[in-house]
Amino acid sequence: MQILFYFVIVVHVIVCLFMIGIVLIQQGRSADLAGAFGGQGSQTAFGPRAAANVLTRLTTWAAVIFMCTSLALVVLFVRSTGSHSVLEGVKSAPVSAPAKPGK
Repeated sequence: MQILFYFVIVVHVIVCLFMIGIVLIQQGRSADLAGAFGGQGSQTAFGPRAAANVLTRLTTWAAVIFMCTSLALVVLFVRSTGSHSVLEGVKSAPVSAPAKPGK
């Protein structure tokens, strides 16, 4: 079980770094110099739409894999260590009666 946990962590980190790189490579709409002056041309190597489609698909798949590995890490962690609660070690406040009105 530990080997699977570490394997999912490694895949998760690789996907995180890949997704960061893919997002940083992408350009916004009209982000080149021609777009600053209202031009419709694009200076990409793949053309204006082809690169966007490939990078968009890569980003989508990286995000899906990231979500799946995140959920898998949570499930594997809970199964290996047992359920943990944030309020597990907190003591409850003593119950007190309401104050009586003074005379």
